[in-house]
Order: sequence, then C-alpha cells, then structure tokens
Amino acid sequence: MKKFTFIILCLEGALLSFNVAAAAALIPSVAKEFALSQFSVGAIVWSYMVTYGLAALLYGPLVRKFDARTVELICIILFSFANLIVGFAKGFLVLLSGRLLMGFFGASVIPLGLILIARHKAQEERGKYIGTFFGLTFIASLLGLFLSGVIYWRFIFLIPGTLGFILWALMYFCLPSFKEDMGVFEFNYFSIFKDKGIVRILSYIFLISLIYHAIQQWLGVYFSTQIGLDQFKISMLITLTALSGIFGEIWGGLLADSLGRKKIINWGILLMIFSIIFLVLKPPLWFLALTMIIWGLGWTFNHVGLATMLTDLPPDALNEAASLNSSIRFISGGLG
Repeated sequence: MKKFTFIILCLEGALLSFNVAAAAALIPSVAKEFALSQFSVGAIVWSYMVTYGLAALLYGPLVRKFDARTVELICIILFSFANLIVGFAKGFLVLLSGRLLMGFFGASVIPLGLILIARHKAQEERGKYIGTFFGLTFIASLLGLFLSGVIYWRFIFLIPGTLGFILWALMYFCLPSFKEDMGVFEFNYFSIFKDKGIVRILSYIFLISLIYHAIQQWLGVYFSTQIGLDQFKISMLITLTALSGIFGEIWGGLLADSLGRKKIINWGILLMIFSIIFLVLKPPLWFLALTMIIWGLGWTFNHVGLATMLTDLPPDALNEAASLNSSIRFISGGLG
C-alpha cells in the first residue's frame, strides 16, 4: 500500500468520524429546535449506530468479490448525500432517515481500512498504521465536537456533506484498484463462530462497546440534566475525550507493536473503570475535565489494541472479522 493510498483511507475515516461523536453533544440543541424531548432525539445516535452495525456485515464479504475502489466510490458519494439530507431536514423524521442512510453507507470505511492494512503491512508495524488511521479519525471527531459548541448544529452535517464530494473526486482520480485482493463472494460468518478464540475476542468487543457507548453517547444529556452545564461546556468536556483519544490511538498503536496487544487492551479497561467511578461521584468541573482525558485514553488504548489483534487473524477470517468488529461495536453501542 502506497503512502498516498493510506492518506486517502485516513481522509475517509476522518469524513466518517467528523459528526459521529458530535451528534451526542448536539442532542439538546436539536431537541430544542424540533420541540422534542432529549430522550426522543437520542434516536439520532442509536439509530445511526444500529444501522451502521448491520450494514458493516455486508462490506467485508463484498470487497472480496468486487473491487474495493468501486465500493468505496459509491458509498462515499451516497454518505455525502445523506449528510446533506440531515443538514437540510425540515422535520425530525427526515433527519432520522438521513442518519439511517449515513449509517448504512458509512459502514464501509472502517472494515476496508482494517482489511487493507492487514493485507499490505507487516504484522510488527500494523499497530502503528491502525493507530494513525484511528488517530486521524479522532482529530476529525475533535474538530466536530469543538465546532458543535460554537456553530449552528446543521453545519456539523453540511460540512462533511460538502467535503465528501471533494474527497470522492480525489478518490476517483487517485485511488488505485484493489482487484488483486478479490476472490469469491461468500459469507463465512458461520465458520468464524466455530473458532472459540475469535468468538472470545468478539464477545469482549461487544461487552466493552456496550459499556462505553452506554456512557459516552449520553454524556451530553448527563452533563445537561444532572450537572446543569450549558452547551459550550458540554461540547468542551466531550472534546477533551476526543483530544486524549488522538494520543491514545497513536500511542496505543505504537505500544501494541512494541509491548503486545493484550497489555494495551488491559491498560485501557483499567483507565475506563477509574473514569466511570469518577463520573458517578459528580465531581467539580476541573475534575470532570481530567476524567474525560482519562476516559478517552482508556477507550482508545483498548480500541487500538483490539483492532490490531484482529488484523493478526488468518487471511481467510480477516474480511468477516473486520466487518464483525464494526458491526458488533455499533450494534452493542446502539443498545448501550
């Protein structure tokens, strides 16, 4: 994989991630504009995640048969249109429909990134590339979260909707074909679940994602209703999670290569446990800020360690494992 190809993959990840985290922070503002309860508007988070999780099951097997370049070109252009639907929505049902489409077409990006890194990078350096890939997605999340506190909420969807067309043009002219990676179109999920080692990894991913998103996606509501913070402070606190997550992904990826995948995963879960305890105590604002930093580091250490571990699986299990990773994370996250 050439450097420029990797850069394009990172730009896709950034486009996908720009408003994923920001959506949770925008719930109070969207609810106010549409005169709905914050709990009802929370559907813009879980509906996206569940749709994403189900659609992700398609893309791993799909790029085994069809050129990944073609699949991504179609998905990015439709993902961009879906963002514009949300940004211009006059009613909440239209907005929700746009979020469902965003989830369906955006689900192609992460499985493809993991598959290509696994196939084209040596095992001892995959953590570095995966950490960089996800680190840049966190930079995009950070930017989206920051802007969610200072600009009108619709622009959080209009910006990636517009930039997506520019990225599509760049991909059309510069992204190489991946036909050499193609094989027979088939779903091997039953064989995946016969492997107890893979099942243990996927079960762990389900549990950790359920816990994380049960907390993360409702932080905006928690800070608003239980602690009484305004939109700006809410966005800034959640922004700290994304900021620490940038370092967590990149640093964690490097450590996953040098110290081992399992050690980084365990460090991550310990940091998350400490953060949950601090949140329950409803500490003062400065301590909430510190808690968000620890929370972001814990999640991303765990995340990059698990993602790198998946790329070490045998080639015949890679496509399904990459899809299941995204599917399980987002379905369990939506449930959370």
